[in-house]
Amino acid sequence: MSDLATFDVAGKRVFLRCDLNVPLKDGVIKDDGRIKASLPTIQLLLDKGACLIIAAHLGRPKGEAKPELSLAPVAARLGELLGKEILFPGEVTGESVSAAAASLQPGQILLLENIRFAAAETSKEESERSNFAQELASLADVYVGDGFGAVHRKHASVYDLPKLMPHAAGKLVAAEVEVLKKLTQNPERPYGVVLGGAKVSDKLGVIENLLGKVDVLAIGGGMVFTFLKAQGKEIGTSLVEAEMLDVVKGLIATAEKNGVKLVLPTDIVVAPTFSADAAPTLVSADAIPADQMGLDIGPDSAHAFAVEIEKCKTVFWNGPMGVFEFANFAAGTKTVATALTKVSGISVVGGGDSAAAVRALGFADSEFGYISTGGGASLEYLEGKELPGLQALGL
Repeated sequence: MSDLATFDVAGKRVFLRCDLNVPLKDGVIKDDGRIKASLPTIQLLLDKGACLIIAAHLGRPKGEAKPELSLAPVAARLGELLGKEILFPGEVTGESVSAAAASLQPGQILLLENIRFAAAETSKEESERSNFAQELASLADVYVGDGFGAVHRKHASVYDLPKLMPHAAGKLVAAEVEVLKKLTQNPERPYGVVLGGAKVSDKLGVIENLLGKVDVLAIGGGMVFTFLKAQGKEIGTSLVEAEMLDVVKGLIATAEKNGVKLVLPTDIVVAPTFSADAAPTLVSADAIPADQMGLDIGPDSAHAFAVEIEKCKTVFWNGPMGVFEFANFAAGTKTVATALTKVSGISVVGGGDSAAAVRALGFADSEFGYISTGGGASLEYLEGKELPGLQALGL
């Protein structure tokens, strides 16, 4: 792998794989953090005299061209942030794309349509991905991988394409790997991890791996109710993965055996329905009414989580503590986020919903040690898995 700083791109067509998978609502970008995170690499390549062909995905169109998942709003926002025109042919490949790529001049940017509109991008058939990668390779001279949020996927533009061309990692990918190494290779202690989100099954691998590495593990969000149920507590109509109860009992036992401090909520904010205007009620985690569902950790729990976080020198947080999109159920997430801003060592916000939450709640990115752009990729790295996109880049 080449170092981007010395990678020769002057006058060359660079195929740049970015992660521009931003949340959209009615065609409006709700959080442009991932676009902004891609700018340093884009600007460096432009300064070095490259012609850029940018590829990215949005959502999961499953090989179909879905207008609501077009990158058109992203092209517009990228143009605003860079103060320059973004060429957007509205297709992934084809004659118009090839012609536009061939005529690019240094300093110009061509953004391809959602790369996942092409079924071959995500195909499990290696030959299909390989053929598609060959087609993409014909557009450019060299490859730069900067889409960290997709490096855990064995996709054509992430895994197969860099093998066909001279390649380098972008600034974002390099920074993400550097931060994740700090979390996995001799982290400064105490080392705490805060996990939230909906399902235990989504985080099972990372929990199992971390129980041998961390000092403190705090659990919130929807996944906590499977933990509470595993302890024999009434959880009302809260989200639960019944098939995971025995597994969670095993996790609780492993934490105790390994001397990991497992922090679970002692109070819960409940409501009768999942809605923004549902009336919140605070109850003990031992006393959730049968007709109510938990939608946030309570203030005592949030305070306890914050106390543990602020003691730590290294903290990784992935997943909100409650339904932060609803004002009545955002307090737990806000308290945890505030605690992360006070960590004296390194605090890492692990992408996805957590990154969206801190911005929606009014925090600046600069208040945290690092905000990752790739929730799933970060978690798989912390699980100890080899990530195809990093492997292809030689990282």
